[in-house]
Amino acid sequence: MAGSISTILMIVVMFAFFYFFMMRPQKKQQQQRQEMLSGLKKGDKIITIGGLHGVIDKIDRNNNTVDLDLDGVYLTFNLSAIRTVTPQGETPAPVATTNTAKDSSDDDKPYSEGDGDSSADDQDDTNK
Repeated sequence: MAGSISTILMIVVMFAFFYFFMMRPQKKQQQQRQEMLSGLKKGDKIITIGGLHGVIDKIDRNNNTVDLDLDGVYLTFNLSAIRTVTPQGETPAPVATTNTAKDSSDDDKPYSEGDGDSSADDQDDTNK
């Protein structure tokens, strides 16, 4: 009798663990995504799941499609193809870049094995 109670208790604990650590976070993510898609409006900057950056030109909620302006090229996507949204008034955070001072004259030369200092190679040959 005690063995069956502990087994039932263990099953209940496993179900609770499964719910709180797997199902609940997934439901929260789905709810956040649905709120993001329902809050779309003309002029929002978006990024599609394929990596295209564009601006919303028109939203058709009946067909679940969105027309995007991609620098003068207008494409129609399903709403489910939108990955991220930047609202109209916001600008994305700038990406940190490093500007290294480099002699550009070296960049124009193609690489060849003979471009290095050959005096070290000549010294090795004389010591043999």
